[in-house]
This record gives sequence, C-alpha cells and structure tokens, in this order.
Amino acid sequence: MAYSDYNFKKLKKDFGIKNRVISLFEKFKETEIDEWLKNYLKISSIINIETEKAKSEAIIFPILIYLKEKNKNFITLYSGSNLRADTKKGLNGECDFIISKDTKSFEINYPIMQIVEAKNNNIQIGIPQCAAQMLGARIYNKQNEKKLDTIYGCVTTGYEWRFLKLENDIIYIDERKYYLIELGELLSVFQHIINITIKN
Repeated sequence: MAYSDYNFKKLKKDFGIKNRVISLFEKFKETEIDEWLKNYLKISSIINIETEKAKSEAIIFPILIYLKEKNKNFITLYSGSNLRADTKKGLNGECDFIISKDTKSFEINYPIMQIVEAKNNNIQIGIPQCAAQMLGARIYNKQNEKKLDTIYGCVTTGYEWRFLKLENDIIYIDERKYYLIELGELLSVFQHIINITIKN
C-alpha cells in the first residue's frame, strides 16, 4: 500500500483524520514575477502539453524552482523522492514534490509541504493522496525529532492549484482554486506558507 491508495474514509479509520472545506487564506497582494519565469511559461504555452510528465516539466517544476531560488537560504526542493513514514500502515511511497525546511541535508529533512500532480486532470482524486503524504510528513518529522504543528499541501494539474493544511487531526481543504493565469497571487500563497513555516 502507498500514499496513492488512501482515501478520506481510510484516513479517518486508521488515523482519525477528518476533513473540512474552508477558506484557507486571505486575498494576497500579487507577487512580482521575474521575466525569466514569464518567458518560460509563455514559450511553454505554445507547445502541446497533454501528459502529466509534460505539465510537470513545463509548468509545475519551473514554478517550484522559482520559489526555491527566491528562498534558497530557507528551503530545499525534492522531486520524485520516497518519503517513508510508516510502511506498515502504507504511509510510504514516491512523492511528486516535497518542500523541506532544511537546506543543507542530502536526504529529506524537515518536510513542510507536499505537492501532488493530479492524475487525469482531476484534482479531486489527488486530494486524499496529498492528505496522506501530509500525514506522512508529520510522522516523518516526529520520528526525526522535528516539531511542526502544521503541514501544508497542494494538488495541481499545472493549470489549477488547490491548497490543503493539516492541523491537529483535521485536513483543511481550501474552497478556492488558484489558476495559472493568477500566477502572481498563486506565488504569494506559496510565499506566505514558506514565511509562516520557516519562522517556527
């Protein structure tokens, strides 16, 4: 069993994790976007992007690299890494992307945010998987004696982005979706999460 096998019914049964749909964030001022990212995404928009791999390479990864560059002294980005939290309970498996609070570790250390690529352009399917990874991140941190009360997550098709927050035993799902055409505001949400997390 892996993170992708989880649904909310099983998360509640095995771990007592409930879920709520709420408004997670206030409206943020749009972040200024560097020209290289604007140009990259503009060029990407003229090619045929249909597969998950293409979306990852052409849209998702460049945005996350941009965030890494803006926060290079505070976060590390992992792509396709395995996060082993509790293999007996199935909290194990490859994660699309992990943002970690530690910048100097070779291995995953102190994950603060999980990012899941939605399969078949369906964000709904990716939400329980992301929730399971967020729970895995919390357990992983605890095993490594890293205390973090809140773990964040995001599920994306590349064009649509939806955020989650794990606090206590509740997964909060943002009622709002952000879109690629709102890139400045989307980046401001990511930056807000990084800011409030690295201060802990």
